[in-house]
Amino acid sequence: MNTTEHYCRLVRRGQTATLFLLGTWQLAHLGPIDAALAAEDLPASRVTLDGAALDTLDTAAALALLRRVVAAGATIEQLANFKETHAEVLDVVRARMDESAIEPVQRRRGALATLGVQAFELRDLLAGHLDFLGRSACELANVALRPHTLRLRALTAQFEQVCLNAIPVVVLVTFLIGVVLAYLLGLQTEQYGANIFVVDGVAIGTCRELSPIMVAVIVAGRSGAAFTAQIGTMLLTEEIDAIRTLGLSPMRVLVVPRLLALVAALPLLVFVGDVAAIAGAMTVAGPMLDITPTTFLTRLHSALPLRHVAVGLGKAAVFAVFIAVIGCRMGMSVRRDARSIGVNTTSTVVQSIVVVILLDAFFAIFFEELNI
Repeated sequence: MNTTEHYCRLVRRGQTATLFLLGTWQLAHLGPIDAALAAEDLPASRVTLDGAALDTLDTAAALALLRRVVAAGATIEQLANFKETHAEVLDVVRARMDESAIEPVQRRRGALATLGVQAFELRDLLAGHLDFLGRSACELANVALRPHTLRLRALTAQFEQVCLNAIPVVVLVTFLIGVVLAYLLGLQTEQYGANIFVVDGVAIGTCRELSPIMVAVIVAGRSGAAFTAQIGTMLLTEEIDAIRTLGLSPMRVLVVPRLLALVAALPLLVFVGDVAAIAGAMTVAGPMLDITPTTFLTRLHSALPLRHVAVGLGKAAVFAVFIAVIGCRMGMSVRRDARSIGVNTTSTVVQSIVVVILLDAFFAIFFEELNI
């Protein structure tokens, strides 16, 4: 059993004291070493450390020693009879303790400086997305030139995940939107005896604007976030490094199937959302506005030109490209820590929703100028 004499011995001489270090000071003996230091009851004065009988010293034991000295309020006057390596260990640990004791200065930026920093960060973010979009386009061109390189199994699996598995939530949300929209429009049109125009408002509004936006937001929160989390986890577990080691392109293996699956899936989901929203409006129109299903469908046939449906489906394909690019790029840019996955996943959803709204505003102005 270890005793305090095996590790240290304190000798007092007036206002000073000398602490003799003995034996092996290593991490494996840290418990007994700390107990020995506590038993010696260091004075709150100048202390000389003597290492003549010290065999080995590592950083863990040196840290325990220095912490005891600081806790006792003592100061180290000198290091006596230490081997050069042992003295270096103590100096390094003491320097690191001094650095950690210094509180970092928190520099606060002014409003203009903060705005400038955020502007540069936004510039770098957009440049990164544009670069990733260009590289994705190159990979798509390579796949178009050599179709046998397309990974059909991965494409099918991604299409099932982003399209088929998303149908229930899309149907539920768009159906309820159709119900609410028909109810609110019905309250207004009923005052003027123009109940039938509820069909026009619901059909055009949902097919051209509401359904593409709502479905894109759902897909951004569902599939875009999933892309970032999946690819980020693969980067964290070094699976992407393994793909490169095998001589494969991560862009072709991971990004292209997700991009193609989402571009094919989102217009289909928007069409399903159109049907569900119209069905929800039809459900409300009967009991509330006395519009029978036959009358509703007849009015729908004459009030909804095919171009409104085509505009909504076309916008959905563009939304899909940007959601997939943002989701995959943010996954590829994950740093090698778990926290970064959560941060980038949240950022993907926010960026995708903002981009969808901006693109929808652009298309609204663009199609208005073309009278479409």
